[in-house]
Amino acid sequence: MMTNQEIEAIVGGYHGDPFRILGPHLATDGEGGWEVRAFLPQARTASVLLDGVTVPMARRHPEGVFTAKLAGERRPYRLRLELWDGGIVEQEDPYRFGLQLSPFELYLHGEGTHFEAYRTLGAHLTECEGVPGVRFAVWAPNAEVVSVVGEFNDWDTRRHPMRMRDGGVWEIFLPGVRHGMAYKYFVRSRFHGYRQLKADPYGFAMECPPKSASLVWSLDGYEWQDEAWLEERARRNWLKEPISVYEVHLGSWLRGPGNRWLTYRELAETLVEYVKRMGYTHIELLPVLEHPYYGSWGYQVISYYAPTARYGTPEDFMYFIDRCHQAGIGVIMDWVPGHFPKDAHGLVYFDGTALYEHADPRKGEHPEWGTLVFNFGRNEVRSFLISNALFWLKKYHIDGLRVDAVASMLYLDYGRKEGEWIPNIHGGKENLEAIDFLRQFNIQAHRVPGAITIAEESTAFGGVSHPVYLNGLGFTMKWNMGWMHDMFDYFSRDPIYRKYHHQNITFSLLYAFTENFLLPVSHDEVVYGKRSLISKMPGDEWQRFANVRAFLAYMYAHPGKKLLFMGQEIGQYEEWNWDTGIRWELLTFDYHRKLQAFVRELNRIYRSEPALYEVDFHWGGFEWVDFHDVEGSIIAFVRRAENRDNFLYFVCNFTPVPRPNYRLGAPRAGFYEEFLNTDAEVFGGSNVGNGGLVSTEPIPSHGHPQSFSLTLPPLAVIGLRPR
Repeated sequence: MMTNQEIEAIVGGYHGDPFRILGPHLATDGEGGWEVRAFLPQARTASVLLDGVTVPMARRHPEGVFTAKLAGERRPYRLRLELWDGGIVEQEDPYRFGLQLSPFELYLHGEGTHFEAYRTLGAHLTECEGVPGVRFAVWAPNAEVVSVVGEFNDWDTRRHPMRMRDGGVWEIFLPGVRHGMAYKYFVRSRFHGYRQLKADPYGFAMECPPKSASLVWSLDGYEWQDEAWLEERARRNWLKEPISVYEVHLGSWLRGPGNRWLTYRELAETLVEYVKRMGYTHIELLPVLEHPYYGSWGYQVISYYAPTARYGTPEDFMYFIDRCHQAGIGVIMDWVPGHFPKDAHGLVYFDGTALYEHADPRKGEHPEWGTLVFNFGRNEVRSFLISNALFWLKKYHIDGLRVDAVASMLYLDYGRKEGEWIPNIHGGKENLEAIDFLRQFNIQAHRVPGAITIAEESTAFGGVSHPVYLNGLGFTMKWNMGWMHDMFDYFSRDPIYRKYHHQNITFSLLYAFTENFLLPVSHDEVVYGKRSLISKMPGDEWQRFANVRAFLAYMYAHPGKKLLFMGQEIGQYEEWNWDTGIRWELLTFDYHRKLQAFVRELNRIYRSEPALYEVDFHWGGFEWVDFHDVEGSIIAFVRRAENRDNFLYFVCNFTPVPRPNYRLGAPRAGFYEEFLNTDAEVFGGSNVGNGGLVSTEPIPSHGHPQSFSLTLPPLAVIGLRPR
């Protein structure tokens, strides 16, 4: 029966079970047959088209509720509408279609084990009973009504209420909705009178900010050309490969005319060519997931499944990744599962309750960032986040995910004062649910052949890059934040005082092999008053550039993979500004141009020498020659490949004083080629060195029966290779 109260609920947009009222139903007059009921506020009149016959519908409510009695068995039909403006349209009735999602999909989602939930939830172009349209599905268990609104229904929140399924998932199939159409969900909560238009948490595309609607989008049309890359990637052990990462913010690497952003397709030409020419192995992208506030650099994500529309379409982003792979460059993407912003159209308070976040602000808010913390203990939230990670790895062929702010996820007291956080069930400060989530995320991510995960984790939490089966978190690698801060502290000091801080350049070797470390010089360290890399260095211009070259050479010689943020390779003095491009005009000056050439040469050497990358995470790849010359601020060490006869010898002089006749022990007798000298004139140095070749003498030194007498250039690193 369709009572007057239920008609009023349909018209008012607060009926929680519209499929029980609208669509085809058995006739209720006791005379057999069936009837069609429709809510069509846009129509002056309406008819049912059935077997070539037009059956007029009666208006049951002035707001546009229509019914028609039909004889025989229920069968497919269409609706014919005369609109208020006089137009005539024919359309399918979305309320004649059956259930869209299987009970098994809903069960997995509720269990938190649906790790490809993006195939179920969201907006999907599909066919139902041969009719093209879009299947919409969204999780909102505490909603009274959820309806789809968009340009296809004049943004009327009453016209397309959805059907609620098990686990609080709402679904509907809307015929005639096409690719590219804008939409949102109107959520009417059972609590607190909450009403809000929400972007689709699983939406594949969004309007360009400040607009905030999701877009219906198919991701199946792009034809990938990177099969060879993916096949090779699957065979590689990245822990034994060279990884030199160029960290990039796409909107400020290079600007177009009028200071406009470059598009994904423009970057696929310019940025890819530059990175390949510079010799990097990977590009790391600051988050490209859609974010409303550009000044967050992408770290306050509003739509986890949509690449930002600022630079183009999803296919454009696929093209960018494809071109990277064709050029032999991997793509790592920053991923932010730790927190999300409070923008009203986003995940916050999604169904009138703390759905994705914790209700208690002592667990659910980051006071320093003004963002909300995901509820990692909730099954559906874990499914949302792990599915998102696999979405980028599988649908977009991303090679790796660098997980932002892992420390904020691991500790309940992160950024909070005493009394502002709640201990775990054991009374500790570890976030047990987040730890379990990260382990499950890493297990699933590493099932994608060749994919890697990297943790930005700044504490001494144990086993971040150890396998889950050994009680680790399961990341492939971890950023070495301690090394980075020690290096900046050391190199920012006048060389005359460095002897008092000698431990800064040696301490990292005490723990260098406790994790699989990546050495970062990241965007966070060249902004907000921290100064750019060149500006951190003391002395005049010559000394600053010499210090940068010595710093980078030590970084590349030190165990661990490498990362350098854009602009540092050319010695940009200004801090990074995300609203403008890098100061590429600096390359008209010798020092800057030669520093860029130096970084290019470092990458070439790094990629060509197995001793620099094959044994990064074990003592077998590193041995000290001497670290006791504190007064001279000099260290010497050896890096070895898996074949221990393949080794490189490095000497670092971190003062501006040349050191002639400096004797050091040699692991092997014979001639050594000086393959690297950061003081070479071609790099902007003073050309002090050893003439390209040195030979050992049978004079014992540093525990070796052989040694050589070297000339150490000022503020420089030299590298020697046995012939």
